[in-house]
Amino acid sequence: MASKPCIFIHTNEKQILGALVSRYSFSRFASDPSAFELRLVETKDYSLLLAHAGKLYLRDGLKRTWIDDDLQSFTVLRFTPPEITGYRGRSLVVDPDVFAVSDVLPLIQRDMRGKAIVARKRPGAKHFASSVMLLDNPKLTHWKLAENFEEMFTFKRDYADWITLKLEAQDTIGLLESEWNDFDTLTEKTRMLHNTQRRTQPWKFGLPVDFQPREAKGSLQPRIIYHRIRRTLFGEHAFMGRYKRHPDPRQEQLFFSLLRECIDKRIVSEDMVRDEMRSNHIRHDAFALIEKVPPLAQLGYA
Repeated sequence: MASKPCIFIHTNEKQILGALVSRYSFSRFASDPSAFELRLVETKDYSLLLAHAGKLYLRDGLKRTWIDDDLQSFTVLRFTPPEITGYRGRSLVVDPDVFAVSDVLPLIQRDMRGKAIVARKRPGAKHFASSVMLLDNPKLTHWKLAENFEEMFTFKRDYADWITLKLEAQDTIGLLESEWNDFDTLTEKTRMLHNTQRRTQPWKFGLPVDFQPREAKGSLQPRIIYHRIRRTLFGEHAFMGRYKRHPDPRQEQLFFSLLRECIDKRIVSEDMVRDEMRSNHIRHDAFALIEKVPPLAQLGYA
């Protein structure tokens, strides 16, 4: 009998609460939660990430320092599901800031038309977003995390090319509709919401920014030059400011309404939320928001 498809949510300690809410959202809105498995893939279980902390790697044509506790140190784990499954079956891999608001079964059971990967393209760009990918695992036997990860530090593999799927044969990638990876957009068409703008993630408002901004080799943009000088003189996260409020209050309400259900169902404990607040992983007014946010039914979700 074929194994069930598996939804993998990859995360680190900074985004573990988001990952737990994400995992819950997929089962909550599924017409048949028993039709698939759900699994977290956590950076703490991959010692090679910590072992490379402080080493230089290739990113956007530049040699950058690998920071193991960066907000998005989990992104390379997007490429682990085929290896984890023994290159069998089908996987859906999502970032920890992606939340289902509808039944995911039509996506994971769709005809992939012979493609190895199905992903959406970023608006106004030619490259793909690997933050949500439907994977045909047997077609991805070249995905080997330890080997591929090490190539970044020997400067044979550029992180930016890897993460945007430029290293894949482009005819093996099918196009995913934007509503399955809706970038900070929540409408009646949205199937999976992705709070992809790091600075406005709804659960981070008011906290110190703790992610690496993008740079580009040879760029003369004032913003890029500023960040290059800033990180060289003062460190990766110095003078980065604080996370801002999300411009769409409905997305804030959605997250905290889902979190309240997670607490009610004992998927997340109040003690864990307090610990995450102390660690500056979730905003310090989280409980006040949980108390006042409308139930999901009042927000229009069954």
